[in-house]
Amino acid sequence: MLYTPKYELDRRIKNFQDILKRQGIDGAMIIQNVDVFYFAGTMQRAHLFIPADGQPVLMVKRSFIRAKEESALENIVHLDSPKEMTAVLKSCGYGPFDTIGFELDVLPVAQYERYRKLFKETKIIDVSPYIRSLRMVKSPYELEIINESAALNQEIYEFIRENMREGITELELAGNVEAACRKRGHIGMHRLRGFNQELGYGHLMSGSNLAVSSYFDGPTGGMGPDPSFPQSAGYKLIGKNEPVLVDYGFVHNGYIVDQTRIFCIGKLSDHLIHAYAAARKIQESIKMSAKPGVTCAELYGLALETAEASGYGEHFMGYPERVSFIGHGVGLELDELPVIAAGVKTVLEEGMVLAVEPKFVFQDGAVGIENTFVVTADGLKTLTIFDEDIIYI
Repeated sequence: MLYTPKYELDRRIKNFQDILKRQGIDGAMIIQNVDVFYFAGTMQRAHLFIPADGQPVLMVKRSFIRAKEESALENIVHLDSPKEMTAVLKSCGYGPFDTIGFELDVLPVAQYERYRKLFKETKIIDVSPYIRSLRMVKSPYELEIINESAALNQEIYEFIRENMREGITELELAGNVEAACRKRGHIGMHRLRGFNQELGYGHLMSGSNLAVSSYFDGPTGGMGPDPSFPQSAGYKLIGKNEPVLVDYGFVHNGYIVDQTRIFCIGKLSDHLIHAYAAARKIQESIKMSAKPGVTCAELYGLALETAEASGYGEHFMGYPERVSFIGHGVGLELDELPVIAAGVKTVLEEGMVLAVEPKFVFQDGAVGIENTFVVTADGLKTLTIFDEDIIYI
């Protein structure tokens, strides 16, 4: 069992406390599961108070026993009800507060109103941008886990190559692949921060199903099994001479890698082959340009320019509806910062982990490639190693 070591939690908390001090915020109440895990090393039902100065307090509703086992934090207490929170904090030497931070990007209004009553005389500040900016840059500890995720995903793509066959439904193939993922320790889902965004293992579709759009904020959609989950694999049979796009990530010890490859039983049409070559050219141009100091907007502009020059510009990143990005950060969540999109002035830094996914969508299918990279001093280093040609079965 892997537990986040104390030195790693201490580093994260100190970096966050430095931000709180600079912003003049007395402390922050961390509630969202993934953020609690990031700072406390446990995802039990809890409130984590991080003061600008001093030791954090993890107030656990359930399971207190597991939180004590999983977290390396020193100050862990049981909390029967949020109404007791101010008294617990006072007993630890904290409060009253002039300002306190909450994750307002994900906090439901009803919950916010309850906290508003608890901290009546305190100004509530949104600290979610500061937390997300911290999580953009991965530590050596995090990169080690992400590399392990990438190695496991390489096994999955080899499994796909060996087990794809004509006549199987998308759902059956997806089930076989996902069983292989679970056997290797995949947690069975991808966590997303975006409101109403959901994802299982990823997207697996073929032929015309690749042209079916959905509510999911990505270039591909898919029919899904039914209208209650209208994305990814459906009941379509996988046939010959059509693209099978597999956009699956692996989630190992909480950390995600994201990867896409194109498979085909037979041979693809010329326009799909040429579009795939354009996608690879876009990926390579971004790899050459994405160095520390370059902005995300610059990379997006380069991708768009290369896509337009290919002659398939109107099919880039969705057709007829295009998504507004070409890449995104990954880590504990699939939709982490930074986003490689127009107008995003975020500057690349060493240690950022990015998924870059140039794709082209047509009425008869879609093609593209996606890899997860880490930003180094010399540019992007590929983490998700697997055959980057169209994989013919």
